[in-house]
Amino acid sequence: MLGPDPRNPHPMPGFPQVCFIKNKVQNPNIEIGDYTYYDDPEGAENFERQVLYHFPFIGDRLMIGKFCALARGVRFIMNGANHKTSGISTYPFFIFGNGWERAAPQPGELPYKGDTVIGHDVWIGYDSLIMPGVRIGNGAIISARSVVTSDVPPYTVYGGNPARLIRERFAPELVAELEAIAWWDWPVERISQSLEAITGGDVEALRACVPR
Repeated sequence: MLGPDPRNPHPMPGFPQVCFIKNKVQNPNIEIGDYTYYDDPEGAENFERQVLYHFPFIGDRLMIGKFCALARGVRFIMNGANHKTSGISTYPFFIFGNGWERAAPQPGELPYKGDTVIGHDVWIGYDSLIMPGVRIGNGAIISARSVVTSDVPPYTVYGGNPARLIRERFAPELVAELEAIAWWDWPVERISQSLEAITGGDVEALRACVPR
């Protein structure tokens, strides 16, 4: 068995709320890896509605790796949500035109945090909010209803508002090894053959599955 077809948007018969979203996303500034799914009974195939203030003229990207699990209500705030903060008022007068466009911010006056990058094998819990420019490392877990305002190291558990480190999943030397193994980049045949090692807690067993 080679596992589910990543091109099939609904890989679980009878559960349309779970969707492999790579082939449903149309925005060229959103990149999704194979087997990453979004779980939402109100229409998981419409994942792009969870990416807010993502205006094409800004050019920022949302990049999500392979084998990520995104729970219902996960949202990504992009750089288009930012307002100018150096003046007395933060109100965006210029967007309404009719003479107010003369107050448009000059290049560099709006805060810009860059691309939002989610690694591989990341689990983001129910109703979490990811702020602009955040980078979440491989194997990280974000607990439900967290607000992630800063980068999350690989193989850590973060939670809260703002999200803070709850615990590290593995010792630093094992994290480095897991990142080097990068099982998510293996051919699906090898992944299928190595499921017990990938889902188990024995790094030695996973090490034995590495192609030689």
